[in-house]
Amino acid sequence: MRAEIRLRHYSLRTEQAYVDWARRYILFHGKQHPQALGAEAVRDFLSYLASERHVSASTQNQAKSALLFLYREVLKIELPWLDEVIAAKSTQRLPVVLTPTEARRLLDATSGTTGLIVALLYGTGMRLLEGLRLRVKDVEFERREIVVREAKGNKDRVTVLPENLILPLRMHLEKVRALHERDLEAGFGEVHLPDALAVKYPSAPRSWAWQFVFPSGNRSLDPRSGMERRHHIHESSVQRAVREAAKLAHIAKPVSPHVLRHSFATHLLQAGYDIRTVQELLGHKDVSTTMIYTHVLNKGGRGVVSPLDR
Repeated sequence: MRAEIRLRHYSLRTEQAYVDWARRYILFHGKQHPQALGAEAVRDFLSYLASERHVSASTQNQAKSALLFLYREVLKIELPWLDEVIAAKSTQRLPVVLTPTEARRLLDATSGTTGLIVALLYGTGMRLLEGLRLRVKDVEFERREIVVREAKGNKDRVTVLPENLILPLRMHLEKVRALHERDLEAGFGEVHLPDALAVKYPSAPRSWAWQFVFPSGNRSLDPRSGMERRHHIHESSVQRAVREAAKLAHIAKPVSPHVLRHSFATHLLQAGYDIRTVQELLGHKDVSTTMIYTHVLNKGGRGVVSPLDR
C-alpha cells in the first residue's frame, strides 16, 4: 500500500492516514484479508466509526477514501459496490474568527520564533504547515510577497508579506543561516527536497536557498529515507503556543493556528478588499469557499439592525 501511495506522489500525511485506516479495518474484522470482505464489511466499519466512535463526517469520509484506495489501487479489485458506499454528509460550520482587538492581544501574548510564526500566519493567511514548510528562496523581501509552494491541491500561490515582519524575518534568517553553517561544518546541513529534485540538483539540499525558514532545534531521521536531517518545527509546538497565548489574552473562543487564517480573510473583507483578491490570497479553488467569511463580518447578524436597537 505504501508503494502504491508513493508511486502517486501522495504526501507523507496521506500515506500515514491511509495505512492506518487499512490497518484498523483489518483489525476490526478479526484480521481477515480485505480480499475476503465485501460491501457489507466496509459499511459495517464506517457505521462503527459513526455510531460507536462518533467520528466527524470528514473523518468518516477519509476512512472511506482509504478503503477505496486499498481495494482499487492495491488489491486491484474493481467492484461495483465501491461507489455505492454512502459518503457521510459534511455539515458546513461558520469559522471561528477573532476580532482585530483579540488578534492584537493574541499576538502580544506570543514571543520568540513561535511568536514570529503566529504573526506570519495572521499576516499572510497561510495554513500552519504552509508557513512551517516555507523555504528561504520563497520569501521575496523586495517584492513584499511570499510564494506558497505545494499548497492544498498541490498548487502554488502568492500571498502578501507584511511590512511589519520584514525586519523580524531578516533578523530571524540571520540566526537560521548561522545554524545552517554549523550543520555544514558538522557534516550535515542537507534538507528534504520534494520529488527527485535532490537527484537532479545534487548540491541543492545543502544550499541556503532551500533551507526551511523555521528549522527544528534538533536534527531527526527522515521517516522514508532514514537520513539524519534538520526538518522544520513541528506543528504541535505552534498549536500549543497559540492555545497558551489565547489563555493569557483571556480570549473565550477555541483558538488554533487555523483561526488566524479565518481572521486574516475576514479582516481583509472588513477593510473593503474585493472577495476575488481574498480568494487568490487564500488559494481557494472556488469563490463560494471564500464567501463563508461574508457571514462573519463585523456587522451583526446578517448585517441587520435589531428592532430592539431601534
